[in-house]
Amino acid sequence: MKVAFRADASIGLGSGHVMRCLTLADALQARGSQTRFLCRQQPGHLGDLIRSRGHALDWLPDSGADAEDSAAALAADAPWDWLVVDHYALGADWEWAQRGLAKNILAIDDLADRAHGCDLLLDQNLQETGRYDARLPADCRLLIGPRYALLRPQFAAARRRQAVRTGRVRRLLVFFGGADAGGETLKALAALELLGRNGPEVDVVIGQANPYHVAIAAACRALPGAVLHRQVEDMARLMTAADLFLGAGGGSSWERCCLGLPALVLATASNQIAQSTALAQTGAQLYLGPARAVNATHLARALASLIDLPDLLIHMARQGQSLVDGLGAPRVADHLLAEAIRLRRALPGDSAALHTWRNHPETRRHAFDSAEIDRKTHEHWFQRVLADPDSELLVAEQDGQPIGVLRYDIEAGRALVSIYLVPGQTGQGWGVRLLLAGENWLCHQRADVQVFEAEIRADNAASIGAFQAAGFQPVRSLFRKDLHGNR
Repeated sequence: MKVAFRADASIGLGSGHVMRCLTLADALQARGSQTRFLCRQQPGHLGDLIRSRGHALDWLPDSGADAEDSAAALAADAPWDWLVVDHYALGADWEWAQRGLAKNILAIDDLADRAHGCDLLLDQNLQETGRYDARLPADCRLLIGPRYALLRPQFAAARRRQAVRTGRVRRLLVFFGGADAGGETLKALAALELLGRNGPEVDVVIGQANPYHVAIAAACRALPGAVLHRQVEDMARLMTAADLFLGAGGGSSWERCCLGLPALVLATASNQIAQSTALAQTGAQLYLGPARAVNATHLARALASLIDLPDLLIHMARQGQSLVDGLGAPRVADHLLAEAIRLRRALPGDSAALHTWRNHPETRRHAFDSAEIDRKTHEHWFQRVLADPDSELLVAEQDGQPIGVLRYDIEAGRALVSIYLVPGQTGQGWGVRLLLAGENWLCHQRADVQVFEAEIRADNAASIGAFQAAGFQPVRSLFRKDLHGNR
């Protein structure tokens, strides 16, 4: 697949848009996709970082006509399978202008303040889907919530190694974003100076573009136990080592939640206010309000109070980890890759192939009924399913080659899902993509379907993992006793 990204970073904009697009681009590239970024060359642009991660980069001219400039850059390698746009200044008009150049468009948003002309919208924040009512095309699909937070793989890996939080604060992590144009890091250091020698050790993180880096370095040298880190790549390591976070309520919120790091947060931009408030309401952080309304004395008092409440810090850690597991980027990548799968209804001529695939030892090993099926029984079942208006039997293909079979048995708005892969296609990540592709297909064909269900053998770990990755949740357990086996 070919995937293009339109996002900018700068001292004023910050680095969040490009960083989350980079995370998704890395996940797609690891799955064989070709990627390209379209950016404007502004101070703090992160172009070197984009290229260092192996992604192509086109600089857009400073003409002010973004839709035309982007279209010209995309045209050389069109059509693109996906165009991903993560930019608060771009909406429906820009997206419709790229329609002839990209088969599908993903818009990443968290403001819900403008219309979109996209096929898929991602909002990784704690927001209601109703915010986008009347702002999206009727057939646009939504990926909403921190389940889809675009975190680098290092956070999921660090989560697996993370020790249980004890509530004791020995080390503090300070981070107000890559740019910190408002100088909040200096305010935080002034607050820590007010705490005196009883304060915790401190890791201070700033970006390469921070305009106050000289003053911040001097303040860190004057503060006992403070260490300055500039343009950090391994933020997960610092978050794992920290016991409390002080900083902005931006994209790092989900990184902190993934690792169970309690936080004291300020909003450094207006778009952070709603999200910071919502996350505080879950109990995962304390939110002090807009940064402009909080001075160093307020910060020092809040820090001192929070450090003396270990039970609250433990609760915050647990609440954060319950929201984010760190696997959002591969989930979103699978949604994009699912679009490359072609689904078609099974035809009478497919019967022999389905009989062969179903009787393969690998397929039967995971079936509830593992016995071989004779040709006559299979043919009777096949004809019955094709004739049943409440059954959908689908063959999945990519590049003209069959990769799997999906069946949906529909009753009262519920679709019972059955799936198996064509022999030789296992172990390649097809399962979750087939489930996502099938879900999209059925939702377009049967508007009455509201619930998808599946029955899976308890020892079929691969299928359980695929269904969970596709958003299925276990709701009950099936227990079975074989009397013949006990005699």
